[in-house]
Amino acid sequence: MSNDSIRTRRGPCSVIDLHTHSTASDGACSPEKLVELALGAGISVLALTDHDTLDGIERGRARSAGTGLRFIAGVEIEIDGARALGSRPGSAGEFHLLGLGLSDRREDLESALGRLREERHARNLRMVEKLNRGGIPVTMEELNGIAGGSVVSRAHFARLFMHKRIVSSMDTAFSRLIGKGQPYYEPRAGLAVAEATRLIHAAGGMAVIAHPISLGLRGPALRQFLGDCRDQGVDGLEAWHPNHPLKECRRFQSLASSLGLLVTGGSDFHGEHMPQRKLGYASAGLAIPDALLDSLPLRLQPC
Repeated sequence: MSNDSIRTRRGPCSVIDLHTHSTASDGACSPEKLVELALGAGISVLALTDHDTLDGIERGRARSAGTGLRFIAGVEIEIDGARALGSRPGSAGEFHLLGLGLSDRREDLESALGRLREERHARNLRMVEKLNRGGIPVTMEELNGIAGGSVVSRAHFARLFMHKRIVSSMDTAFSRLIGKGQPYYEPRAGLAVAEATRLIHAAGGMAVIAHPISLGLRGPALRQFLGDCRDQGVDGLEAWHPNHPLKECRRFQSLASSLGLLVTGGSDFHGEHMPQRKLGYASAGLAIPDALLDSLPLRLQPC
């Protein structure tokens, strides 16, 4: 990690958010609008962590310049779950890795993310074909129109299904159609843990396991897995996330500390597509405090 990292607290109890999405991936807000919402919500530190792309970072950084909001360049990377989780008990989950505090030296990371986007596109074509064979008419043109950016995700499939009145909610789209194990799910390749971590570190960032509840592991299997990830260079765990019940947030925080992993928190904000998620808030309506920054080697944009 770079020695010029900045750790700053603003005020006695300011609120931060280290996991958000914009229209560069599957969020509803442009990077500029996201920053404006964060300013309106009194957020002091904001990380933009779009899926497999860095396209929104410069726009978010430019909008936040001079506002008093500290901006963190980030990303959320798909990890090859089959390779990472292997045959571990309960390994039906998914694995995402956050890169937080990226510098401008990120050419190798950009190249790897480009390969992931190509694989994502190939996966999307397979899903479109499978859906059409199953009697659900979907085109890539429709999906691109829903997405509006360079990344088309399963969330955009779900939104298109809702627009066509095929399902009534995003949750239903995943639980019945395109979630893991469902009839129209198609896997796609991700990066290996060690490779993703190396690329994040080379770009000056820290590597954090996102929403660990999605790994689908518990008890000794989870502890062993997190320890293995730490040994491959992973820096931290996103203990505080709205998908985690409060009890789980506290358990993840304790587990991370016992393994020597740093602890982060984020809302995983997507805007109106997931209205239950609010900027700066994790589980049980609890705000994410800036006290978390005290131990995090993050690069923050100057006010």
